[in-house]
Amino acid sequence: MSPDEDVQRLLIQFRDEAGEALGSPFDVPVTITPDKLQLVCNALLQKDEPVPLAFFVHDAEIIASLEKTLVGQSVETEKVLDIIYQPQAVFRVRAVTRCTSSLEGHTEAVISVAFSPTGKYLASGSGDTTVRFWDLSTETPQFTAKGHRHWVLSIAWSPDGKKLASGCKNSQIFLWDPATGSQIGRVLSGHSKWITCLCWEPLHINPECRYLASASKDGSIRIWDTLMGRCDKILTSHTQSVTCVKWGGDGLIYSSSQDRTIKVWRSQDGVLCRTLQGHAHWVNTMALSTDYVLRTGAFEPAEATINPQDVRGSLAELKDKARQRYDQVRGQEPERLVSGSDDFTLFLWRPAEDKKPLERMTGHQALINQVLFSPDTRIIASASFDKSIKLWDGRTGKYLTSLRGHVSAVYQIAWSADSRLLVSGSSDSTLKVWDAKMKKLAIDLPGHADEVYATDWSPDGQRVASGGKDKCLRIWRR
Repeated sequence: MSPDEDVQRLLIQFRDEAGEALGSPFDVPVTITPDKLQLVCNALLQKDEPVPLAFFVHDAEIIASLEKTLVGQSVETEKVLDIIYQPQAVFRVRAVTRCTSSLEGHTEAVISVAFSPTGKYLASGSGDTTVRFWDLSTETPQFTAKGHRHWVLSIAWSPDGKKLASGCKNSQIFLWDPATGSQIGRVLSGHSKWITCLCWEPLHINPECRYLASASKDGSIRIWDTLMGRCDKILTSHTQSVTCVKWGGDGLIYSSSQDRTIKVWRSQDGVLCRTLQGHAHWVNTMALSTDYVLRTGAFEPAEATINPQDVRGSLAELKDKARQRYDQVRGQEPERLVSGSDDFTLFLWRPAEDKKPLERMTGHQALINQVLFSPDTRIIASASFDKSIKLWDGRTGKYLTSLRGHVSAVYQIAWSADSRLLVSGSSDSTLKVWDAKMKKLAIDLPGHADEVYATDWSPDGQRVASGGKDKCLRIWRR
């Protein structure tokens, strides 16, 4: 290009996600690329280490150049153009591409799989009444935890990674030690119908990981003191089965139910704060914007080692680390909640402040099975029986895109720790890895012989685990 040919220039102003201006407006050629914007923006941020950034103008991401993004948008060249910058994860999780192990052992369908907060341990619950722990360094079975007398429906790791809770169709809850595979304390019994969901108190509230919340088909939520082995509180107000329970980072407990409501409770005294209404059918699933940081506690995925280790430190240190991570993810405003229902819709709420929803999210053609915020809270992914996964803006609930490729119901999804990839398991017997940025299929993972009920991506990013009707647990790596 000869220097006498004029390139149009624009005045731009960098702003962060909250709208705070960075530096003053300056002019740039309209052909500027994200790499150049990155250099300028990092120079203005004056960080020791430059962070990877994504840039948006009027909600559209700048991918090739500013000019290409502005095509079709009416831009007044006299006015300053706001460019929003978003810090991205410093590390990258590579997509898993192959099945490295197919682990036999369960004698009935695998209903749930979950990695511990650091990715050191993997547990699975099955219709054969056992919980199994798997050794990830050798990818072999490690312990079989026996005690339940009915299907194990739900499992949950304590955020310090030292205990696993499991709930069964016989309405009992057991606690297990992943290092030995043996039971901890006594059986927690009290519910009169089966356990639908388990959730631990966040690490930054109590680093001892002492309290556990359980939801049941009997319509109640119970808070258990796992140290004493007894029920601490019973929260009753729902009139039908409670489908999901979440213990938020600001001292609130959220529960969703087949009575079409979501209820918000104060965790310290069990008082009902408010009831969120709007769904026209059963509420099946919920997610908090802070779920991932609450799940991982004091563990920072960016600092993961090749061989996952438990996070070391005193209780006070772990609590501080977890608190810093939580505050950073939560930001200035309270945590957001998204709910998915049999009425085919999702609702986005700010449950700590308002009983009216921020947004009603429509588009699915069948019931919604699972919903999840990305670890950086910017995207909501929902999986449905309509064979699709839909992505929505995590702040506004605005529809972004549909990920199509499964030929049958999508049961469960899991995000990679860097929020760039998403894995889904379906009744079509495949897993699929999706690129959330490019909004397309990255890798197809056939291998299971039947429906895939459960899938999880380890927080250190190294492995995906899946299980289902074929009774095999499969581990996938890159």
